[in-house]
Amino acid sequence: MSQRMTMDEVRSEYGEPLIRLDVHATRSELLRLREQLIAIRDMSNASEQGYLDIDCKLYIDVDDIDRYLDGTRDTVGEIYAFPEDIKSYKE
Repeated sequence: MSQRMTMDEVRSEYGEPLIRLDVHATRSELLRLREQLIAIRDMSNASEQGYLDIDCKLYIDVDDIDRYLDGTRDTVGEIYAFPEDIKSYKE
């Protein structure tokens, strides 16, 4: 069986995630992300736009698939994004 990090382990090693990316992102997570992206636009007087840039690998193994299919996991995998993943793009 694969060993996944708990949320407490993620927080202790990487800090508080801004959002967990999968098909189950919550409204509050999306609103926090939207707020940060709009802040980039507003601070630059619309000369830049914000975007999320996550450099990661997503590992999925047979145990993940089996646990998803039998209902013990609600996703096959998650990708966590942190405030430092927010970038700006000059238009």
